[in-house]
Amino acid sequence: TQMRVRDAAKKIVKRLNITGPVNIQFVAKGTDVMCIETNVRASRSFPFVSKTMGVDFIEAATRAIVDEPTDDMNLPTLETRNRPNGYVGVKAPMFSFTRLRGSDPVLGVEMASTGEVACFGATKEEAFLKSLLSTGFKMPKKSILISAQESLQDEMTHSVWQLKELGYEIYATKKTAEVLSKNRVPCTVVDYPTDDDSGSDVPHALNLIRNGEVGLVINIPTHESKRLEDNYAMRRAAVDFGVPLLTNMNLVKTFTDAVYIHKKEGMVGLEPTSLFEHYGKEQDADAWTDPTEFH
Repeated sequence: TQMRVRDAAKKIVKRLNITGPVNIQFVAKGTDVMCIETNVRASRSFPFVSKTMGVDFIEAATRAIVDEPTDDMNLPTLETRNRPNGYVGVKAPMFSFTRLRGSDPVLGVEMASTGEVACFGATKEEAFLKSLLSTGFKMPKKSILISAQESLQDEMTHSVWQLKELGYEIYATKKTAEVLSKNRVPCTVVDYPTDDDSGSDVPHALNLIRNGEVGLVINIPTHESKRLEDNYAMRRAAVDFGVPLLTNMNLVKTFTDAVYIHKKEGMVGLEPTSLFEHYGKEQDADAWTDPTEFH
C-alpha cells in the first residue's frame, strides 16, 4: 500500500506539473489505493509534520520552486522510521456538529473537521489522550453506552472488557449485549431509541443520554447497519446533550488502550507541555538541524 501511494503521488504531481506543496488525499483498502482529491496548497498537516519530524518542509518546498538543491536537508521519506525518537505527535480533529442542528455526527471520507489540536507525548497513548482532552473531550467517570454493528461486535469485545476492568458500568443495546454476554463481558441491556419505554423496566438508550447517566457513547455503524434511525438518534442525542461520542473502531481501540494504560499503569505526563520543552530534554545529537537552531 505504501509503495502504491508513493507511485500514485509521483504520477499525479508529474502529470499536473506541480512543484512545491501539494495536498493529496488517498483512500486505501487492502492493496487498493484511490485518490480522492488533489489540492495545490500546504495542508494543516504541513507545519505539524515539520515540527514533529524536525525538518523545515516550507524551506524544502521553497528551494524546489526556485530549483535549488535540498540534498543537505536530510528530508524524511515514507520509509523513514524512529523520527522523532523520544516523543510522539498526535493531531486530533475538532468538529462543529453542535452548531449544525440535526446533522448526523458520523464521519466519511469528506472533510468535516473545523479545527485541529496537535499534542506531543512520550508515547502514542500519552500523546493521543492529550490531544483528545485538548479538543474538549471529557473522560467518562462511571458509565458507558455501547452499540456496534454486528460484524464488529466480536472485534470490540476486548476493548469493552478493558473498560469493564477499569470499573466502568457498561450499557449495551440488545444485539451488542448478546455478543458481550456470550464473550463473558458483563453489561446491562438497554432498549433502542425507537422502542416503546412506557412501562418497561429496561433502561432506554435516549433516557440514559438525556439524563446524564452515561459519560461516553460508543456507536459504530457500518454500511451493513439496518437500525439507521436508532443509530442516528443515539449519536445526535450524544452531541445535543454534550456527551462524548466515538464512532470509529480504530479510534475506540486506541482510546481504550490509552485509558487502560493511564489507569492501570499510572501513565504520567498528561499535563500539557510545549514542543520547546520537549526540545529542551533532547541531547545535541538528537537534533535534526543545528542544535542552536529551531528544529
